[in-house]
Amino acid sequence: MTPHLTNHQLRDLVDESGLTYEALAKAVRVVAGECGAALRTNRSAVEHWIAGATPRGDTGRYLTVALSRRLGRLLTPVDLGLPDSSEADHDTLGLTLGADPLDALLPMWRHELDRRRFLTTSAYSVAAAALPLSHVQEIAARTAAAHTGHTVGMAEVTAVRDMIRAFSEMDERHGGQHGRSALVTYLRDDVAVLCRGRFHTDEVRRQMLSAASRGVHLLGWKSYDAGQQGLAQRYYVQSYALATESGITGHDGFVMRTMAMQGLKLHRPEHCLGLAETGLNRAKGHVDAQTEALFRIVHAHTLAKTGKRRAALAEAERASSLLTAAPGDDVPFWALAWGPPTASVYSRTAKVHEALGDHRAAAEQYALAAASRPADTYARIVALDLVAGAEMHLKRGSIEQACATWHRAIDHMDAVQSVRTRKAVGRMRTDLARFRARGLRCATELDERARDFLVAP
Repeated sequence: MTPHLTNHQLRDLVDESGLTYEALAKAVRVVAGECGAALRTNRSAVEHWIAGATPRGDTGRYLTVALSRRLGRLLTPVDLGLPDSSEADHDTLGLTLGADPLDALLPMWRHELDRRRFLTTSAYSVAAAALPLSHVQEIAARTAAAHTGHTVGMAEVTAVRDMIRAFSEMDERHGGQHGRSALVTYLRDDVAVLCRGRFHTDEVRRQMLSAASRGVHLLGWKSYDAGQQGLAQRYYVQSYALATESGITGHDGFVMRTMAMQGLKLHRPEHCLGLAETGLNRAKGHVDAQTEALFRIVHAHTLAKTGKRRAALAEAERASSLLTAAPGDDVPFWALAWGPPTASVYSRTAKVHEALGDHRAAAEQYALAAASRPADTYARIVALDLVAGAEMHLKRGSIEQACATWHRAIDHMDAVQSVRTRKAVGRMRTDLARFRARGLRCATELDERARDFLVAP
């Protein structure tokens, strides 16, 4: 081999690991075996890789995991001087479902922290929205170690859930832009490492992957709140992949539900009904009543959007009935993404009525949704439900009630850094223009408050 072909990055990491070439080859075989593959990797293969040869197939991933295990930190193929197919095409980064979601997420997080604009300005993809519908492959179990000699247990799962819950509460109080880089760093440096750890039991592994999916889902929600719809979709796709890999009943369907909601919001109805129906079918009869209600009400919304009025109202009624069927049931961690299920069902029921043109019923449901969430914890979503309710009052001709509701919405927007709340206030000013022109006092006073809100830092 010529000297200039030497893979210095890999050679230095192998030296740091203290492993002989024979020991490293064995470690690679062990990782491959844990993933269901049988390799004959030997000392000679390691010599060839250090001399510049590229490992074939998934062997590079197994090598990366083996060295991560030994060194106690998460490495990527790029760190080993190997080509990384997940970064080969930025246009599809995060929009495919591979054997290991972390292979897509790690470069995405690196680009986020480096402020690479290609991700934050990426477009929503109709084709990617269909991915969960066609995804039938079994994602291989990942059991590479995170820390030398450390085995992950339920204590670590609980810690990750608690941290994700804290990030969620921060997000709802202060908006999607607050704490975003911190969440990316936490998922990359802590959660991803744990996901590639050794586990006490398979159930611990499942719960850890589910918790990681919830964290990635939150990152998608933060991107959505920032108006970065293409990036949000990429995170939802990878959240779905982690949820599928976890095998936790209903969790993958819950992410499909989120993807349906995003498509509806963006007026891209393609695949939304299929996503909502498939998500519901994967959950109904297997989750608690309140969680099933969350699935059914999004299904009702997709039915309403496709003109199926009777079916939509019937499904919304089923969702409402489920809320009172077993109110004491434990709701899974992943189903609490938007707070109390009751509030989420009210809010989505409002959207069903809105889609069907019943603005009075929609306004009533939005008011119930706003009243069903602790306002100090869910400031942003309470504000947005109130905004939507005000718009319904306006559509049915009640300008005074609309203005009063808008005032209440702005009350909740202090300290919330959200593109959506600012857009809502800007939209409100547009809606009020014709009433200001008539000299209507309540509209003029509200517009002055809205203008002050928008110019505030």
